[in-house]
Amino acid sequence: MELLDKLKWRYAAKAMNGEKVPQEKVDRILEAARLAPTSSGLQPFEIIVVTNPEIKEKIKAVAWNQSVVTDCSHLLVFAAWDNYTEERINKMFDLTNEIRGFKNEGWENYRQQLLGIYPQRDPEVNFQHAARQAYIAFTEALTAAAFEKVDATPMEGFDPDAVDEILGLREKGLRSCVLLPIGYRNTEEDWLVNLVKVRRSKEDLVTVID
Repeated sequence: MELLDKLKWRYAAKAMNGEKVPQEKVDRILEAARLAPTSSGLQPFEIIVVTNPEIKEKIKAVAWNQSVVTDCSHLLVFAAWDNYTEERINKMFDLTNEIRGFKNEGWENYRQQLLGIYPQRDPEVNFQHAARQAYIAFTEALTAAAFEKVDATPMEGFDPDAVDEILGLREKGLRSCVLLPIGYRNTEEDWLVNLVKVRRSKEDLVTVID
């Protein structure tokens, strides 16, 4: 119930007041994203945390000049792998073996199965798949922010190619897919702050098949 209450409290803040989010809260939000489930456990994305004012100004210019980009405490950029490669797949499977301390035949067979499929696919298909995994982690971060009573604004309204260039993502084999400014709402400037949250009813949204 506590989590649901905080999800009812949260909304996509349209203006933030520049107040800094305590680092321990930021760390817990990022940890929630790190713990998110992803397809085959590959975690095919990275999160870039931007606090540099000059960089935020550059991103604001390619994000429809939305003030939350510069007025937020931390700007989280979720960037997905541009492609699945043998090296990337093997790195994650090797990490699993290292942490668990043993090799499993079924797991190794699954590795070979992925190696036989993913690297051969079109890079755009692979990026879109990776981006969907990034969105899972993004949602976990959004929920964690609400739990921490930190405002967070989901943003697709930006030029991904421009953000990639500003942050040098393509050189790292990454492509930006969604932004998440976190901070604290500006109650005097945000037109949305006092409006009632509107969602479809459960009956309209959920279909139960017994």
